[in-house]
Amino acid sequence: MVARVSKEPDDAERYPTLTDAGRQMLRRLVEHDAAPIFRNQSGNRLLAEDLPALNEFERDVLASPLEWSPGATPRWLMDVLARAHAEIPYYRSLGPAPQRFEDVIPISRADLAADIARFVPDHVPVDRLINFQTTGTTDHPLLVPSHPVVAARYIAFHKRALNRFGVKLSHGAGQVGVILLGCQRRCFTYVSVTPTMDESGFAKINLDPGDWRDPDDRARYINAMDPEMIAGDPISFQALLDLPVTVRPRALLSVAMMLADGLHKRLQERFGCPVLDIYSMNEVGPIGVYDAQAGGHVLLQPRLYVEILDASGQPVPMGERGEICVSGGFNFCLPLIRYRTGDTAALSTYRGELVLVDLSARRPIRFRTDSGAWLNNIDVSHALKHLPLARFGLHQGADGALTLKLPPDGAPHAGTALAALQELFGASRIALASITTDDKILQYETELPGGLVE
Repeated sequence: MVARVSKEPDDAERYPTLTDAGRQMLRRLVEHDAAPIFRNQSGNRLLAEDLPALNEFERDVLASPLEWSPGATPRWLMDVLARAHAEIPYYRSLGPAPQRFEDVIPISRADLAADIARFVPDHVPVDRLINFQTTGTTDHPLLVPSHPVVAARYIAFHKRALNRFGVKLSHGAGQVGVILLGCQRRCFTYVSVTPTMDESGFAKINLDPGDWRDPDDRARYINAMDPEMIAGDPISFQALLDLPVTVRPRALLSVAMMLADGLHKRLQERFGCPVLDIYSMNEVGPIGVYDAQAGGHVLLQPRLYVEILDASGQPVPMGERGEICVSGGFNFCLPLIRYRTGDTAALSTYRGELVLVDLSARRPIRFRTDSGAWLNNIDVSHALKHLPLARFGLHQGADGALTLKLPPDGAPHAGTALAALQELFGASRIALASITTDDKILQYETELPGGLVE
């Protein structure tokens, strides 16, 4: 269950450990002459007592090998299964835990979307619970339960990935550690500091010109902040390439969508630093980082068990392609057991490490409006989020024509959905089609040149 806050939190609640140096950093991020219009306020919400455990967690992640091998269920995973059946309403309703892990029936995104509260353990403190909204590869919108400590743990896996390419983050007090890029009509933007990095600065910004007083301020702000690392997705990085930025970050981190080889090469040539392609999901966090020498995405989480399943839910032999299924992870608000991700790959090894080969995950899709402007697919999600649609799809043809796909139970909302998209795209007409299968569909598709960011 997601906690409902009765009042807007103040800075003491957003930044419980904030020092004078951290306060100065926040002012610098917000009050710079070229600063964007920050639409939101967030903060790290970490308590002083959280920090020692986070530092220990990071040390363990950086030092630990993966604690499992394919086909051999690790003991810790059976412990996770036993706790799930004791503490999580969904699993408890199924009766005693199976003796064999392979007998657990896999779940999917649709199961979580139907009632996410049933997958949250009883002991999770509701007063510190937070959530993230995600759309994923297919068509079931989802609120992912999380916690300030869980959000702060991400950096440990990012550091593990960066260390692989010889990059060790060092920015601290008085320096901007990370700028996270978005590029969409509506974007959650805010500033914060990172207590485990001596309150280095963090800013989530939107490269859409509508979030700036002057579009030229985008490059001026990024140059002035001089972040140690820039993170984003392929769509926002494509926009970054069009700006006259001169910064030289230690690394670029691409998350949320697949990064094409061509864009990876252009980014590396432009910024002269490693460009990391992180396979990550809101449900489980960073899963793997692409390493060309390894031939795929090297797994990052020591306690995330990964299987490759066929259509019937059975594991396939090593090296065969199938659907990625994950169990365990570091989000204690959502311990997953045999969760089918909707993404596909084969599992292989490279010098003793486990690697996802030929990964097919969420593609970076853009849509073109009637005026010729590009829209992030997230803008489409925002336009329709107020409607009770469990499933929908949008397709743009090579001629720019749009087709909205709805299931039969979405028919009563078709008129409202079409009106919202017509306003977003400036389109006079959008075709309507039916989703006639219960199988997963790709939520966003395009045949338009430039629609798939490569």
